[in-house]
Amino acid sequence: MSSHPIHPNDHWVAAAQSGDRDAFRHLVQQNQRDVYTLAVRLVRDPHLAEDVAQETFVRAWRALPAFRRESAFSTWLHRITVNTAWTHRRRQKRHRHADIDEVQTVVDETRRHNPGHLDDTLHLSVALREALNTLTAEQRMVVVLKDVEGWSHIEIADALGITAGAAKVRLHRARRRLRALLVDVDW
Repeated sequence: MSSHPIHPNDHWVAAAQSGDRDAFRHLVQQNQRDVYTLAVRLVRDPHLAEDVAQETFVRAWRALPAFRRESAFSTWLHRITVNTAWTHRRRQKRHRHADIDEVQTVVDETRRHNPGHLDDTLHLSVALREALNTLTAEQRMVVVLKDVEGWSHIEIADALGITAGAAKVRLHRARRRLRALLVDVDW
């Protein structure tokens, strides 16, 4: 009987752990979109997210021999992505503004699907982005991991190196701050 749960990628992971670069390349191809998407949500910059994603896979390759397969490979990669994004966020200068490309995407999508609600949608999108940008990096990461990615408090705690209780407290404080900032916004 196996000491860890069976995961769909176990064959590829075992081969990659044995030094098979093609197997690792397969794992990268399977997970690159999810890693990049998570990185964008965490660092709010598509170009920086590319760097985070690339560094995530470099770190994963180096750490692969120590991966014990107690969780899914994708979960392990997400933890590395969070840690890598965390490192990059600490280095990054804090620019607190909405990315014009992201706002334009919202405008274009709204025009296509709901032309009459463009002003409302744009207003709400900008208000929410500005509110999220006022959170500390720690609070924003917890909000993204919980409310966008759907992670449990335990998964967040493991990824950030904090207790589950601390993750809950950060999330509670972040949500309270968001509510306070958005109370005056016309919904």
